[in-house]
Amino acid sequence: MVKPLAFKGEKAKVKKRKAAPTAEDGPDEKRIRELASDTLEDDSWVNADVSGDISGPVVIVLPSVKPTCIACDATGKVFASELENIVENDPTTAEPHDVRQVWIANRIAGTDKICFKGHHQRYLSSNNIGSFSARNEAISPEETFDCIASNDTPGTFSIQTPRETFISMSDDGKDIRGDASTISFNSTIRIRMQARFKPKLKASKELKAKEKISKKELENAVGRKLDDNEVRKLKKARVEGDFHEKLLDVRVKGKHDKYS
Repeated sequence: MVKPLAFKGEKAKVKKRKAAPTAEDGPDEKRIRELASDTLEDDSWVNADVSGDISGPVVIVLPSVKPTCIACDATGKVFASELENIVENDPTTAEPHDVRQVWIANRIAGTDKICFKGHHQRYLSSNNIGSFSARNEAISPEETFDCIASNDTPGTFSIQTPRETFISMSDDGKDIRGDASTISFNSTIRIRMQARFKPKLKASKELKAKEKISKKELENAVGRKLDDNEVRKLKKARVEGDFHEKLLDVRVKGKHDKYS
């Protein structure tokens, strides 16, 4: 078989494999695994609503008239980058078109603080005069931030530096500073993130995956035809976590009915 071209120094791509079904898995458990695996591949972009949402690839959207976001180049220079993937200049629809616009958000263990790693494996940093760069490979206090959710404008944040000042944008939208002493419109920021990292959406999709099972699959698991009431009962049990107990009940009931 002809192999694809590989370049020197290029890392081999490893294909992600779905979790293999175990011997104890019935048809329904296998179906859950297949549906749940789809949620792990959801690369759509959504808004972070609370600080606890912020994780994984993010775009830090600034409150400029023409929507921009915080970006950095390969040398660690931080700048405001214009967003092109956006619907009618609505910041809640923004998506990155350039890898320099994407940061990887990670929470510092044991704290509520977050660090942002750039595409070049360096961290966003704020110094004592409010200037930003992304040149440090290690995390110090200057590379940690608090994302404070706004009470007035849901879905927005004020990002606080270790010096208790805030990230803000200049009035002309060209400069990014970290020395604002108070929260204002210029420090009101939106954070866009990939849906697969948002806890609420992830949990919701996993719940829907559990609900998605056909009557035929349930009948295969029970080993006989089911009436509508039994189907509803088993689907509800899958969501509530006592599926195997209810499945056994339905099987036993079927045997009793057969010999009565």
